[in-house]
Amino acid sequence: MRVLLLYPLFPKSFWSFEKILELVDRKALMPPLGLVTVAAILPQSWEFRLVDQNVCRITEADWDWADLVILSAMIVQREDFLYQIREAKRRGKRVAVGGPYPTSLPHEAQAAGADYLILDEGEITLPMFVDALERGEPSGIFRANGEKPDVTTTPIPRFDLLDFKAYDNMSVQFSRGCPFQCEFCDIIVLYGRKPRTKTPQQLLAELEQLYELGWRGAVFMVDDNFIGNKRNVKLFLKELKPWMVEHGYPFRFQTEASVDLAKDQELMDLMVECGFNAVFLGIETPDEESLTLTQKFQNTRDSLSDSVETIIRSGLRVMAGFIIGFDGEKPGAGDRIVRFVEQTDIPGAMFGILQALPDTALWHRLKKEGRLRNQDSKIDQATLMNFVPTRLIEEIAREYVAAFWTLYDPMCYLERTHRHFRKMGAPTYSGTSRKIDWVSVRALLKIAWRQGFVRKTRLKFWLNLFDIVRHNPKVWTDYLAVCAHIEHFLHYREIVRNQIETQLAEYLANEGRLAALATDGNEGKAAIAS
Repeated sequence: MRVLLLYPLFPKSFWSFEKILELVDRKALMPPLGLVTVAAILPQSWEFRLVDQNVCRITEADWDWADLVILSAMIVQREDFLYQIREAKRRGKRVAVGGPYPTSLPHEAQAAGADYLILDEGEITLPMFVDALERGEPSGIFRANGEKPDVTTTPIPRFDLLDFKAYDNMSVQFSRGCPFQCEFCDIIVLYGRKPRTKTPQQLLAELEQLYELGWRGAVFMVDDNFIGNKRNVKLFLKELKPWMVEHGYPFRFQTEASVDLAKDQELMDLMVECGFNAVFLGIETPDEESLTLTQKFQNTRDSLSDSVETIIRSGLRVMAGFIIGFDGEKPGAGDRIVRFVEQTDIPGAMFGILQALPDTALWHRLKKEGRLRNQDSKIDQATLMNFVPTRLIEEIAREYVAAFWTLYDPMCYLERTHRHFRKMGAPTYSGTSRKIDWVSVRALLKIAWRQGFVRKTRLKFWLNLFDIVRHNPKVWTDYLAVCAHIEHFLHYREIVRNQIETQLAEYLANEGRLAALATDGNEGKAAIAS
């Protein structure tokens, strides 16, 4: 059996970083960890070929080679995912699909022509699929029916299928699930509220495999909430630390965590000692009423700004997510988010309009209230909300665009990044320094030219850089890397503004037509009555 593993295109987004990746000759931020894990679970007597559309486009030779095509996708990859299913079927290929998007909205993949829907978590449903193939079944839907797999049995992903030179980060996963109950989040729908973890030895074996294959550099632990099971994560970190020492600190780790990380100094110290240098936090909003309404109670127990400060001073760069459009939200939410980001000195603030994701508690509540505007999967960060909010959509949209524009003003971003790294705790480990090669030097020169000579940031760029080198010299390379991110955001904020303003104009025009029709109808009724 020759299996083509096909990963669809991502649209331009907050995380796509095209302008940064171009600087360092990389094609994509991270590889498709799900598909290389699928390849490890399926029979190893099969042949596998991986085509990541974000790295290189599929060819006719790839289609001709394949007996079976397997696709996995997130909702944001919807357009290319559905297109590639149709292309595969046009060539007479059998198509199997899985992952978060088809699990949430299986009817869309089915309508596009997918033969096999391998839904939920693959450790359970992939063996069902293999059995169906062996029985000669031409199609099927395979579900776990609420069962969650024991991830300690998950094999090492087939990292050998990846072109390492194409990616800026590698990725591994220690746990699945999150213990919290945020109304808008689909993680707990897909993976449950009881975090399941791999064993320390199991994840060390994955890291060893990456090391043996020659990877050096950034590794993102893609856990839904890395600290969801604090006991197990501490056990892992205590095993990871000597491994990193023995191997000369070949990796720099980043991950996602809940903001209550700030309450566990031991855990933060362990992370830094193991080579973690950044963490993404779901802050969402500084408005406590909105946090309570959306059931993000973990963000209301302590001061959010104090928590961010504690994490930064412990040596972890903070990235954070923010959302506008919660029910009951008061006007000026965009300005409040900007003030919070500036106050806490968070360089990378992922900011989006609230969306009701399929099958979440928010989705079901809004559907019951008759407030869902559409129920398809056309959702990304440059999309108007897919439900009727409690305040005017145009007010939310305009606040969003204005706030995004302000957050990624070059001077504001540079100053915020400088303040962040100025107070950031320095790394406590003494490992292998970041590789310096011509690509790195060329990227550095381009950033220095654009930010230190061409733009209005020129004076601040050099003053801030010299200040970081003088007062916190161990972080200067990471500082420059984060300064470089503005190259992406300058481009992406234009996309956000243009797309939101276009959608808003269409929405308001449509609302005007509906109002006119309603007026004409009422006038007609009045004429008949008279």
